Order: sequence, then C-alpha cells, then structure tokens
Amino acid sequence: MDYDLLIVGGGLAGNCLALALKNSGLKIAIIEAQEREILQTAALGDRALALAAGTVDALKALNLWQGVEHAATPIEHIHISDKGHFGKTRLSAQKENVDALGYVITARDLETHIADQVAAAENVTIYCPTRVMGLIADENAVFVSLKHNDEALNLTAKLVVGADGGNSSVRQLLNISQHISDYEQTALVTTITASKPHKNVAYERFTSSGPLALLPMRTHDLAVVWTRTTEEADALMLGSEADFIEQLQQCFGWRLGELKSSAPRRAFPLSLIHADAMISERAVIIGNAAHQLHPVAGQGFNLGLRDVVVLAEMLQVQNETGDIGASSFLKRYAQMRQTDQSRTIQFTNTVVRIFSNEWLAVAAVRNVGLALLDVLPFAKTVLARHAMGYQR
Repeated sequence: MDYDLLIVGGGLAGNCLALALKNSGLKIAIIEAQEREILQTAALGDRALALAAGTVDALKALNLWQGVEHAATPIEHIHISDKGHFGKTRLSAQKENVDALGYVITARDLETHIADQVAAAENVTIYCPTRVMGLIADENAVFVSLKHNDEALNLTAKLVVGADGGNSSVRQLLNISQHISDYEQTALVTTITASKPHKNVAYERFTSSGPLALLPMRTHDLAVVWTRTTEEADALMLGSEADFIEQLQQCFGWRLGELKSSAPRRAFPLSLIHADAMISERAVIIGNAAHQLHPVAGQGFNLGLRDVVVLAEMLQVQNETGDIGASSFLKRYAQMRQTDQSRTIQFTNTVVRIFSNEWLAVAAVRNVGLALLDVLPFAKTVLARHAMGYQR
C-alpha cells in the first residue's frame, strides 16, 4: 500500500483536508495538476472570499487563521436592500455580540499560506504537476493511474478524495452524474475604490437582473460581485471601463461616494451544480467537486470547508477502529453531510429565485419581509447566525 489517503486537488479544500489530518498518523499524498507557480498567478486568485465566522473558527482550529488574519478585512455590518423598493435589513456584529459577522480575504492570500503549511507537513507527499488518468477499486484498495511529468505512475491507497474543483476528473472517472440548473446569469467580478470609507460594511443589493455584492477590503477598496443576465454581462464586458463604472454607480448609488475601478473585470457564468452522489467505491468528492453554488450568499467555500471538517473528524476516528475506505464508513459520511448541503443549496437557490425577478406579488412580499426583518430582533439574529455559518 503506497498511501492511506490520496487527495486529488491541491486547492483550498484538498490542502485544508491534508492539514486537518497532519497529526492523524495517515500517510497522505496530494495530486495536483497545475504547478504552484501557475496557481499563484492565476486570475482566480484575485477573487474575494467571504469567510463566515464559523469558517474562521474552523481555520483557527487548523492553526491557519493566525497566519492570514492580517490580510483579512472584518465585516462588522451587513446592509441588505432591494433596488427601487423600500425594504432593507441591517445586521450588526455588535448587536450579535461577536467581533465580526465574517471576513473578506483574497483567495490568493489564503491559498498561498495554506499551501506553505502543507509543504511543511511531514506526513504529506505532493505530486505536481500530476493528472489522474484512471481509478479502479476492489474490496481492499483503490488503484490510481497517474501522469506525472509526462511519465506513467501507479499508486494505491485505501481512499481517494476528489477535491479537484468543478470540472473534477475524479467525479468523471467515477461516473458520478451532476444535476445542473443554469441561472442564465453571469457574475462580473472586480475590485473598486470608493471615495468614502466603507467602515467595514458589506452591501448586498438585489436587482431584477440579480444581486450586487460589495465586500469591504482594506480602507476604501471593495470587492464587487455583480450578477447580471448573460446578455447584460456580455455587453458590460465588451464596453469601456468608464461605462462599466457608470452603470455600477447607477445600480449601487452614492452611499460610498464616487466609485473607481482598481482591477480588471472578469466574468463567470453561473449555474447551480451538485453531484448526484458524494461517494463511490473507496472514493468521496468534496467542495466544488460535489457542489457549486450561486455567489449570492457567499456560501461556496464555507460549505466546502464544512465538508472538510466533518470528513477529517470522521477519518481520524475511523483510522483508529477500521478501514477508512470501507463502504459503511463512506455511507455514514454522506448521511452526515446530506442535510447541511441540501439546506445550503436550497437556501441559496431560493434567494436567487425570489430576488432576481420583478413580479409585483413577489416584489411586495420580499420587501415586506426585509422591512419586518429589520425590526424583529429574533428574526434578525436567525439571519445573522445563518450568515455566520452557525445556523445549520
């Protein structure tokens, strides 16, 4: 047996899983297709991650937060509004008796620090650049064929974890199908600078085309995640930077003064995608390999990290008592994750459907709901705890 555990994917989910198991006694290998130098310069590294308070707690438990806290901006307030309507709700960290409702950090800052920690872990071997070409499992092991530096390599393990993102090769090799719902929307992602300080307020503004999120970064910068219809997004990407900022200003308003662009625009088509199964014979998929969500509630990475935490805890117990690739064990993991994944997917999908249309009846109901939320402390606390990742 070459390894106990093979983790395919050296991104956030895969690396966090390896670190969660660094003292488990398991012999671990990470299979990563891209060289680290390429990952460090990839455009996706510029994206902002909204970390729920519960996610930060998990990173602290992994001894990771201390190394990146300086690069993160706390969210002390959340302002939710509906463009063209009266409804709004405001959440406050102080009123919820917490230091922050969440934090904003660039993916690259978090990924780089975590990758450095993985590289120093004594029980982890990294194969990079390496691609998975085939998987075959029997009752005792899983046999993995790889292409490593243009050479064939074969490894065995008790368990394979697919943490290799939305286009997961592990999921495809396992013939796990996906359920895909195209939102016919595109997320426009960039960074802006405002003439007024954001005062650690995150803004979620709903429009008929989709939500606009402005997340605080540093003193005057804000990460923008602007959801538009595919047709509108295409036009905004083709237009000038000045036209883009003008329309963004018109959509958001002047609460933060004049907005100026400070980073390139990028576009990401949006769909709700979730795998029809989490497990197969001696294999499990986690993170984006198992589910990809609309960014409206910022739940993607937070949900993926909860996959990691639960799997790591269960693996440590199972390793002391039995086979970590046993079918009964993997079924228990899938059952443990089913409720959280289903609720988070349903919540995100419902928010998109309710707040991305202008039907009069729906608009009236959602605005009354937002107004009531703003004056009902108990309801506001429930929403705040959900945003912080504590209401599951």
